[in-house]
Amino acid sequence: MSARRFVAASVLDLTKPPNIDGFAPGARPKEEAFRDKFIRKTKENPFVPIGMLGTAGALTYGLIAFKHGKTRQSQLLMRARIFAQGFTVAAILVGVVVTAVKQKK
Repeated sequence: MSARRFVAASVLDLTKPPNIDGFAPGARPKEEAFRDKFIRKTKENPFVPIGMLGTAGALTYGLIAFKHGKTRQSQLLMRARIFAQGFTVAAILVGVVVTAVKQKK
């Protein structure tokens, strides 16, 4: 029984980091500021911020038109908002697929 304890103790040595085959720990990447990350992500997939701005613009202008009693224009702008949201979701999905394909190469 003492031989089993010795084997288990040598395998689970908590004083040292684990030894993983094929892994070499390197320096941690530096923390990325919000602005830098936003610029990088916008360059990777510029259609997402465009869709977001279109959605926000259509929503804002539609609410203003509704407030002024322009119901027809308000309805059209709400439909435009839905289109812009769909465009944004499609841009996100395309970005995810492109990123997945790049990682496989």
